[in-house]
Amino acid sequence: MSLETLALTKADFQKQLQQELTGNILPFWLKYAPDPVNGGFYGAVTNDLQVLNEVPRSAVLCARILWTYATAYRQLGDERYLTMARQAYDYLTRVFWDHGNGGVYWSVNAQGQPVSDHKHDYAQGFTIYGLSEYYRATQEPQSLQLAQTLFNLLETHAYEPVYGGYLEGRSRTWGTLNDMSLSNKDLNCSKSMNTLLHILEAYTNLLRIWPEAKLKAQHRALIDIFHQQVIDPDTHHFKLFFDDQWHSLLNHVSYGHDIEGSWLLLEAAEVQGDETLIAQVRETATHMATAVYQEGLDADGSLFNENTPEGLLDTAKAWWVQAEGMVGFYNAYQVSGQLRFAQAAIRCWEYIQNKLVDRTHGDWFKEIKPDGQPDAHHFKIGPWDCPYHHSRACLEMLERLEHSR
Repeated sequence: MSLETLALTKADFQKQLQQELTGNILPFWLKYAPDPVNGGFYGAVTNDLQVLNEVPRSAVLCARILWTYATAYRQLGDERYLTMARQAYDYLTRVFWDHGNGGVYWSVNAQGQPVSDHKHDYAQGFTIYGLSEYYRATQEPQSLQLAQTLFNLLETHAYEPVYGGYLEGRSRTWGTLNDMSLSNKDLNCSKSMNTLLHILEAYTNLLRIWPEAKLKAQHRALIDIFHQQVIDPDTHHFKLFFDDQWHSLLNHVSYGHDIEGSWLLLEAAEVQGDETLIAQVRETATHMATAVYQEGLDADGSLFNENTPEGLLDTAKAWWVQAEGMVGFYNAYQVSGQLRFAQAAIRCWEYIQNKLVDRTHGDWFKEIKPDGQPDAHHFKIGPWDCPYHHSRACLEMLERLEHSR
């Protein structure tokens, strides 16, 4: 059976994705994110396009903008995307970069002064991700050099050599950080799935352009850590927070991270180029997608955010979870041939079109409340509200559909 047996044809799916990417998402961020007065990008913009410049600017947002527009330029060739990528590259390496100690600050204000000078490894990972993509798009040698510098800093200061994996964060001078939580939703712990996943993602992209032996070994070790420590072998869900020795500290399930991780792990294995590992991770990806399919789907085809043994923790619907659901389910279809996964990907897309796309102001609403209405308290642009998940989902799906039956 092929995708053409489903209600949405491959050609229509491709057309809709292309239009959403180039007609909505990318133009919105080109128009509304840059700050023409202070440079860089606004700290926050509301759903109705009100600028909140007092909100600190996050390195994560800037690095994700860099990745998005470098990728868009590399794949689509539009010079406007290159201009945006250059702006993000300049701001990230000039304003966020700690020129004394190396690495990027967590956040700065509109004038470019550090608000939080912590070296959260989550932000260092996304900076590697963006810098390596900028190099892929432009061959700018400094971007590769800075990505290599960050890799070496993480290996020196963040890698935990006794039990493996990477610590959550360090101080400005790469010393001990008392509170390593990324947000008020996260635990203050030594290691987390979220940081590990995005360091893996970053190392995958860096390995594409820099096949250095230590990088390849550490990248492979991360894949192994996911199999040995992070994925629960009984439930096929990610465990989320850990102490140094990999004792799990919380029994919640994050469906969005599970489905995102399922395809990022396979991408990582494919860049390693080890056929035995690829076969192992293909099986892992199928198990993880199956668990999310069976437990995390709502009746309308959307994915819930989080669950606990006591029941659903969060019945709102986040934009990034639906975007990653579409890619992760389609990846599972490609791996397993099970048509239910292709249908699940299409249903995620239909939910996105019906509920998340903002037909009035552009881009996507970042969260839909349980009553089906957009949550006005969530920014359209903000420290965590970025163009990377949904632009990447469109780009991934276009490439995957191009090579599908």
